[in-house]
Amino acid sequence: MQVIDNRGLLLRVRNPEKILAAIPSSKKIDSNNVLVRWGVDESRVLRNMNIRDVPSPIMGKYDWPGMYQPFVHQKTTAAFLTMHSRAFCFNEQGTGKTGSAIWASDFLMKEKLVKRVLIICPVSIMDSAWRADLFKFAMHRTVDIAHGSKAKRIDIIMGTAEYVVINYDGVEIVRDYIAQAKFDLIIVDEATHYKNAQTKRWKALNGLLTPRTWMWLMTGTPAAQSPVDAYGLAKLVAPKNVPQFFGAFRNMVMFQATPFKWVPKANAVDVVFNALQPAIRFTKDQCLDLPEMTYVKREVELTAQQKKYYADIKEDMIAVVAGEQISAVNAAVGMNKLLQIACGAVYTDNKEVVEFDINNRYNVLKEVIAESSQKVLIFVPFRHVINILAAKLSKDGITNEIIQGDVSPTKRTEIFKRFQETSEPQVLVIQPQAAAHGVTLTAANTIVWWSPVSSLETYAQANARVHRAGQKHPCTVVRLAGSKVENHIYRMLEERIDVHSKIIDLYKHVLDE
Repeated sequence: MQVIDNRGLLLRVRNPEKILAAIPSSKKIDSNNVLVRWGVDESRVLRNMNIRDVPSPIMGKYDWPGMYQPFVHQKTTAAFLTMHSRAFCFNEQGTGKTGSAIWASDFLMKEKLVKRVLIICPVSIMDSAWRADLFKFAMHRTVDIAHGSKAKRIDIIMGTAEYVVINYDGVEIVRDYIAQAKFDLIIVDEATHYKNAQTKRWKALNGLLTPRTWMWLMTGTPAAQSPVDAYGLAKLVAPKNVPQFFGAFRNMVMFQATPFKWVPKANAVDVVFNALQPAIRFTKDQCLDLPEMTYVKREVELTAQQKKYYADIKEDMIAVVAGEQISAVNAAVGMNKLLQIACGAVYTDNKEVVEFDINNRYNVLKEVIAESSQKVLIFVPFRHVINILAAKLSKDGITNEIIQGDVSPTKRTEIFKRFQETSEPQVLVIQPQAAAHGVTLTAANTIVWWSPVSSLETYAQANARVHRAGQKHPCTVVRLAGSKVENHIYRMLEERIDVHSKIIDLYKHVLDE
């Protein structure tokens, strides 16, 4: 087989008539050679005829637009997706699967196989991941986020944006309008949220699918907690791969050890693998062209309680500085109050602690932990929040240890040793200043910043705990942000600006918003 520029594929086969019958637009050159248009549909037909080495036309007919050139594994992933109208992408967190899906969908639009794309994902990455990456990789396309009131969601769904981003539960709210809008392609990110086929969420999505709907489910951790988690995903993408009823699938992958305990069967991995097909997966270790450290941001909406106190503190700050010169001390105190509220616990002037509902941020944290291939470090700037967070993790069965100023050197050494050399703890919850220097924690390859620190040195040194000699895996730094002040500080750290040196400018900027 030979690719002839962009006109088509020249195939040398024994029986050209079979191809001519399957693809009427093909042209017979001689007794053994057929020229076939190099399109998505034609390539899929040829693959179904077991003709080997038929590449996706994206590999030769696409200019890969955007701010960055794709990595090899991203091209391979995009090519795979264009060849499968229903498929799984199990690429690990940090491998750039969002970019692959955007390029693949943009190519399908250019080929006029797709007109509109619906992206379903967590609220935390609607803007920071999907809208941002659509701008980076397909800035010529129109994008909108269907979030907020029902009326706003409807206007966006029924509008003209080529890409519409919506959160999981938002789908059910405007399901009928999504059906009317007739999205040709649905991309579901962090698709494990659809593992249970009995939920309203699953049924809402399944009800949108027609035989002509393209759909790609994406997650780096398929069936991570139990083999039965594969059932809901398979029922969406490839229902023929699993039995009609959940109980039959459970019996295929689990056996009942006691009246209340089910245990995976020896062949469960193979059964799950076959159920979750067609699929592609790249781990970070396989992606040799990836940068050694990847930085991502996850947006976290403040709870109503946090929003109220955040606004109150901000008003107090404005009142205090009205007509007065702002000092670095006042600015630092004000910024810390806002950060504490976003984190989940604020310290009053009387040294009392007011705790806030942190479930929004905590749920995103659990998503990140579930996605990580190795252990996780969580850096938390404020001590009281550390204790709250560690208790919640323990309650959810996530083994963890705390590292902060009052943990003795001997105890720290013992914790670090267990973290590095044994399976538990899975997570360290760390006050950044307590482990920012000289400690090797390469058993982890994911760092989560619960909220930013103001010291550039502390930030850089803390990230270096995993990114150092002995690390065998590419690393990811995940930054959680739910407030303007957090976003500003992360931006300053990215630009290698020490926040303390610009604290008054930051203070004025936050108050002016």
